[in-house]
Amino acid sequence: QVQLVESGGGSVQAGDSLRLSCTASGSTNSINYRSWFRQAPGKEREGVAAISPGIGNTFYADSVKDRFTISRDNAKNTMYLQMSSLKPEDTAMYYCAAGRPYGSRYYPLDPLGYTIWGQGTQVTVSS
Repeated sequence: QVQLVESGGGSVQAGDSLRLSCTASGSTNSINYRSWFRQAPGKEREGVAAISPGIGNTFYADSVKDRFTISRDNAKNTMYLQMSSLKPEDTAMYYCAAGRPYGSRYYPLDPLGYTIWGQGTQVTVSS
């Protein structure tokens, strides 16, 4: 079993930065792709950023491209989401996910492709 724990959320002003962390424990060799998703009240969960295993190809939602950066530290089993130039529309619960299998038919930012989820960390951006 793999457990994912997010941290780093908080309340900030528009234009500020935050860094989210997601640390994995357990059978981490099954993690494969790792991704960040977010869900605002009344909205569907949306993919924000994903990073592939191995060479670490990255994928971003258009809404966060050039503002957010996903990275990982394999030695620490930790993934990060560096968020800058935050906007009020970035307000949401942020979740990390893992377990997308090799050859999945789902795009890396599609939540249907993931089987392991963290509990979420809240990000609130005020104008």
